[in-house]
Amino acid sequence: MTTQDAVSPQGLAVRARHRRNPYTYMLDDTRFAEVLLAAGLRRAESIALGHGTDGPRGRYPRPCMAFVILDPTAHAWEPDHEAVLAALTIGDGALPFLPNAAAKASGHRRTHRNHGEAALVDHHLLGTGNFRYGHSANVRGLIIGASSQTADQDLYEAAALATDLVEALLTHHRTWEHQVGAGRWIGDPDPRFQAMVDFFTD
Repeated sequence: MTTQDAVSPQGLAVRARHRRNPYTYMLDDTRFAEVLLAAGLRRAESIALGHGTDGPRGRYPRPCMAFVILDPTAHAWEPDHEAVLAALTIGDGALPFLPNAAAKASGHRRTHRNHGEAALVDHHLLGTGNFRYGHSANVRGLIIGASSQTADQDLYEAAALATDLVEALLTHHRTWEHQVGAGRWIGDPDPRFQAMVDFFTD
């Protein structure tokens, strides 16, 4: 786990910390944390603007947000706490909102749909202990829960962060492809793929 901290030009403290890094073939832990921090600084700009003005999504009630990002490479059988890719906090009051963001991301992972559908419409999808509020986002398989603003504002910021991260990771992947050239595998093949077909020659 690597942590990166910064203060945005708008004066918001930004912290990015990843729990796991499935992209070590192209980004070491420090560089991956820098990618997360850069995306967080862009969200800080949006949050500061939303809190200071009446924009198209209304004025943001708080100058802070928390984000939980799930690992799109995680296996379905992995428990939620192990499937967390990273978390971001923006602004001094963000930390208490992290569990809310985590609950939204978890709900999205479990139901394969925006957590807001369960929280706002399909209440039968929620059981005891589930979070009753707000949306989550899934952009090209990257699920993010965000919390502290209104439901629609949380959704917008989660989707914007997901889009930003997907584009950044794709850019780094293309750079890596250009450097290494053609090939079949990203690094060494995972042994589990051979194990899947070992029965055929036993």
